[in-house]
Amino acid sequence: METSFFAHESAIIDDGAVIGAGTRIWHFSHIMGGVQIGQECSIGQNVFIASGVTLGDRTKVQNNVSIYTGVTTEADVFLGPSCVFTNVWNPRAHIQRKDEFRATHLGRGVTIGANATIVCGHTIGEYAFVGAGAVVTKDIRPYELLVGNPARVVGWMSRSGARLQFKHQEAICPLSGEVYLVEDGIVFLKEN
Repeated sequence: METSFFAHESAIIDDGAVIGAGTRIWHFSHIMGGVQIGQECSIGQNVFIASGVTLGDRTKVQNNVSIYTGVTTEADVFLGPSCVFTNVWNPRAHIQRKDEFRATHLGRGVTIGANATIVCGHTIGEYAFVGAGAVVTKDIRPYELLVGNPARVVGWMSRSGARLQFKHQEAICPLSGEVYLVEDGIVFLKEN
């Protein structure tokens, strides 16, 4: 049977997984049934994706990432090496809590740094940037830059990935020339 995606021979793809055209799945990754992966995604080595996960087009999942039930991403999301998502708020080995899974949603263009942990039940706004090793324990607004444990806001990032420097509530991305505005701590792209 011919497929429109590439999967390394060591990858395990369970029946019922839907994988978009142009997607590449690398060594020793496991994609469970019920997963939906968009077009032109890259799934690195030793990645686990649980049933019920949805990844938008062009999502890049680096090596050793675990994505558990309840996670959805929009397009163009980057998940750094060894980052992990949880789906139960207070897990115990001796108590079944599958009916307590909490959803986590990542907006378009989000970047999650290496070894970051995303505690379940939160929304990460579009183009937000979570630094390496950060632990996300709350919702994140669009364009916010967070670091630390627990993750805290230290600035803002543009869609192109440049740190924004605001003067008089306006910033210009040095990479794209796009203009951003900040109002009451919320950043948005200025419309032309």
